Amino acid sequence: MIHIQNTPNLLGVTATGDIHDFEELYEVLHTIVGEEGEYIYYDAVRLRVLGVCYDIRHAMMGNRGAHYVPNGLEREQMKRLSITGSEMNIYLSFETYWPEMIFVWYALNDFIRLHEKHHKTHAWDATIATVRKLQAAVATCLEETLPVNKFVQLKRYMTPATTWVIDKYEGYATQYLDMLNIKFIEMDREKREKNLSIFAKRLAEQDQQYLKQKRQIEEVAREDGIHVNNVRYTKEYPEFLEW
Repeated sequence: MIHIQNTPNLLGVTATGDIHDFEELYEVLHTIVGEEGEYIYYDAVRLRVLGVCYDIRHAMMGNRGAHYVPNGLEREQMKRLSITGSEMNIYLSFETYWPEMIFVWYALNDFIRLHEKHHKTHAWDATIATVRKLQAAVATCLEETLPVNKFVQLKRYMTPATTWVIDKYEGYATQYLDMLNIKFIEMDREKREKNLSIFAKRLAEQDQQYLKQKRQIEEVAREDGIHVNNVRYTKEYPEFLEW
């Protein structure tokens, strides 16, 4: 099972799981977002989900983090089972910015709906069930992090059946997510704690700040004769991070 926990400085989350958890999640995320161009108005959003896949793959390659966890079997139990081996399992891990993870968490609802529509799935579809487990892990971490009243306010953004969230991220200007990520990085831990629910709300509601930036991006794209997805956010991510 995938576990999601805050990083020490609240810059983001650490996702942990064993190799089988990561292999399964890697496969289902690739499946849920479809092939390139399959959901054409979600191409930029699809790349953010695949960014999580990139970190998962590198974690499986040994390029991220790892630690030991008890496997639940003690020596006496192993003797009775006539097996020998370690009492520990290896869990892999990787970090993701909080705004990035929240965005993926929300956007997966759109991809689930598209997957259901185009593949005529059933209620026990394994791909969707695995994606929901990731979403549940993120929700649990948020619930443990935020004050009760702020988490309650966020709960309405989590419900995929709510009319207002349908196709919410179709044509989304993901440069806005870059802006929020960098703003979050520039805060200290105390400010991140105070602003986490605000960032989650901004990513859900697409407020005037988002709409203004989207219009600016569209204007730049027209002037340069390029697709809006090819407009880069001008500010760079810092090279060194204190998670």
